[in-house]
Amino acid sequence: MIFTETKLKGAFILDLDRREDDRGFFARAFCQREFADHGLKPVIAQANVAFSKKKGTLRGMHFQFPPAAETKLVRATRGAILDIIVDLRPESPTYLEHTAVELTCENQRALYVPERFAHGYQVLEDNTETSYQVGEFYTPAAEGGLLYSDPKLELRWPLPVSEISPKDAVWKSLAEVEPEVRRKMAVGGKS
Repeated sequence: MIFTETKLKGAFILDLDRREDDRGFFARAFCQREFADHGLKPVIAQANVAFSKKKGTLRGMHFQFPPAAETKLVRATRGAILDIIVDLRPESPTYLEHTAVELTCENQRALYVPERFAHGYQVLEDNTETSYQVGEFYTPAAEGGLLYSDPKLELRWPLPVSEISPKDAVWKSLAEVEPEVRRKMAVGGKS
């Protein structure tokens, strides 16, 4: 695998290191040792698949508070998405900054999302499927989210939103939840 760190420390784009021959190619998509060598958490607690019928569908911006904070390894296995992550680590110099990465079945890229980051994406093609390997079990009591259209986050989605879940459409603005987010996301923070 080829690891490229984004401007948000600990968040990586992973490209396949393809071994090609007449049959096609072979590539490793996950390796505990390689993840650990790059300082990443090499734990997979759950593997999830999401299918989105319509271009423009938006999923996010999701996270879980510690001690159930999640890492994610996200890949588009069919179609394409624009994946956006937001740094929610209060001690980070990039706190509340974001990065966006296009993940497609053609580029076969993955995005490693560290703990204490919000994550969401918009579907760029009809009938898109994404695969997530998640480093913590889904814990509804630790779930949080940010409003995808919050002007303070300055997230730029490429398409009008065609579909969104009722829950994702009504996450509170950062102005309303930032004190709680800062407190709970702080290293050693209390819930």
